[in-house]
Amino acid sequence: MKAAPSLTLSFFLFALTTTNLPLAFSDVSEKVVDSQGRPVSPAAKYYILAFYSGPTGGGVAAGQGGNSTCHVTVLQTPDESDRGQAVKFSTRGRSSGAIFTEKPLDIAFVEKPSCASSSKWVVVSDDFPEKWVGIGGAEDHPGKKLMSGTFNIQKFDEGYKLVFCATTTTTVTTTTTTTTTTTCYNIGRRDDVKGRRLVLTKNPFKVLFSYGS
Repeated sequence: MKAAPSLTLSFFLFALTTTNLPLAFSDVSEKVVDSQGRPVSPAAKYYILAFYSGPTGGGVAAGQGGNSTCHVTVLQTPDESDRGQAVKFSTRGRSSGAIFTEKPLDIAFVEKPSCASSSKWVVVSDDFPEKWVGIGGAEDHPGKKLMSGTFNIQKFDEGYKLVFCATTTTTVTTTTTTTTTTTCYNIGRRDDVKGRRLVLTKNPFKVLFSYGS
């Protein structure tokens, strides 16, 4: 017996509303633009600045955090006149074109500290109150855990916010079933001894992107 059309449609709508989709992504994606309204390009470099200038601080840079002797922690500089360090954005699997909101990105500082293996952004989990943004690889963060996942840029009012979507893979040995869960977090700030550390939090850091000449 064929299901009535109305019943089939109802089941389809129910399935859509109960699917566990990543919270950070939507069907609406648009070109990211810099502070002058120009599309952000993977071929150019940019400074990540606080949307509101003033005592909220300056740009984003690699600095020292905790007991690390290398600049592998991503911090917001305390000086509002300091633009920080330039970064490049790249969409995974593409080397040209525009950067879009809601799409997985790699973020890396243009200049790499000599003591670090890489300038690429990662998220680190240790005894700090929140998971925080750093650079490099596992060798740059001994005894700490690097989280799996991707960054992306999202619209936030008239500015933007940075987001990290963490992926967790769980395998049920009895059924050899593997499940991947995605949980997305805003990137905000937390005061640290040597600056305001970028961390995963509920309260986003509202930013803009300034073209670097």
